[in-house]
Order: sequence, then C-alpha cells, then structure tokens
Amino acid sequence: MHRFRAPRFVWPTGFAYRRWTVGAFLPRVFLTNAFFWNDWWSLGLPAPPPGFAWVRVGPDLLLVDLTSGRVVDAAWGVFF
Repeated sequence: MHRFRAPRFVWPTGFAYRRWTVGAFLPRVFLTNAFFWNDWWSLGLPAPPPGFAWVRVGPDLLLVDLTSGRVVDAAWGVFF
C-alpha cells in the first residue's frame, strides 16, 4: 500500500502512538466521527460493513466494530 500525506493527527488527552493489533479493543474516545476516515475508497480499502468504520489512529487506519470497539483489520503506516 502507498503512503499518503494527511492533516496532522491530534491525539486525545492521555494517548500516544501504539500499534493496535487485530483483535484488540480500541478505546471509545476513538469511536467518534472525529476519527472516522470516510475516504477509504481513495486508499484502495474495502467499504466497511454496516456497524463498522475505518478509524484513523495516528498514521494507521483500523477497521473497527463500532459496537464493541474490536479491531478487525488494520492498515499500518498509511499516513505521514
């Protein structure tokens, strides 16, 4: 996958970069519109199924089940 320039990422208070793995549970603070990445198609990523969203966390995009917060797929290092 290619890397893309994106606007500066602003971390929620108390958080810093860590690589979230598939199966991990993302904290609720990231499960808001402020972190959703809706241009997944422009990056060649599949559409999220209903109830899921691509979530930007720093340089990474995570496909997350919005009900549980569970990470089901990840694209690491997408943004710089």
